Amino acid sequence: MLVITRKMDESITIGGDIRVAVLGIKGNTVKLGIDAPRQTPVYRTEVYQNIIAENLRAAELPQDLSFLETRSGKKEGA
Repeated sequence: MLVITRKMDESITIGGDIRVAVLGIKGNTVKLGIDAPRQTPVYRTEVYQNIIAENLRAAELPQDLSFLETRSGKKEGA
C-alpha cells in the first residue's frame, strides 16, 4: 500500500484521469473529493464488498433443481 501525506486542498492523481483531493479534516474524519471519468465506478469499500458478496450469492447454483419440473412431476417437453 502506498501511503501519501496530503494537507487540506492538496490532491493526488491516479492513472492520469482520477484525482483525489482533501476537501476537509474534522477530528478523525477526512472529507475527500474524487474526480473520475463517469465510466469509472467509485465505491466505499464496505459497499463494494457487499456488491461482490451479493454477486457471488446470486451466481450460486441451487442444489435442488426440482423447481425446473412442472407441477405434474413431468419435465417440460416430455
